[in-house]
Amino acid sequence: MDFVSLYVTLKLALVTTIILMVVSAPLAYMLAHAEFPGKSILETVIYLPTALPPTVIGFYLIIAMGPKGFIGKGWGFVTGGSLLFTFTGIAVASSIYSIPFAVQPMKAAFQKIDRRLIENAYVLGLSKYSTFFRVALPNSLSGIMAAAVLVFLHTTGAFGVLVMVGGSIPGETRVASIAIYEAVEMMDYRGAAMLSLCFIPLSFIFLLFINKLNRGN
Repeated sequence: MDFVSLYVTLKLALVTTIILMVVSAPLAYMLAHAEFPGKSILETVIYLPTALPPTVIGFYLIIAMGPKGFIGKGWGFVTGGSLLFTFTGIAVASSIYSIPFAVQPMKAAFQKIDRRLIENAYVLGLSKYSTFFRVALPNSLSGIMAAAVLVFLHTTGAFGVLVMVGGSIPGETRVASIAIYEAVEMMDYRGAAMLSLCFIPLSFIFLLFINKLNRGN
């Protein structure tokens, strides 16, 4: 069995989850409780990856992350290297591809908070920053945990975006989904079956965890 591709997959899923938990929480809170011009446009852009084919997202990420793209140019200026066909590159691509799965559950959790809790925090003199960390986050832990699980699972199953941005470099960008595809191409059905089998208990445990969270609400 290709344990290296499994390791890369789990590593990518963990990194993507951490990135999106940090980035998406304040973004989801803002979408849940703030009104500002262009809010609907911003929300549509965030959810766009759920509507676009992965290969379309991958194509535009290649353009943006390439040597002449705005992301690739900035990265090259800072590090002198390339984002394409690197683990960092697929981590960036995975984060963009999975952001709707982080924002949507978090936004729903923040919207369930009793508005009076937020208002009372302001009355007691807490800043918006303190209110977010001391009131909003503790009262939305189940939604945040559900978002983390969804992002993790979504990342482990990603294929089209990753193969376009990262290719299939062993130990670097070849994740399990790509390894399974390549094994089938080479008619190595046993290898593909063994690797595929690893996803079933993993997905089952995480989905069971989400169901328990939802029932707890």
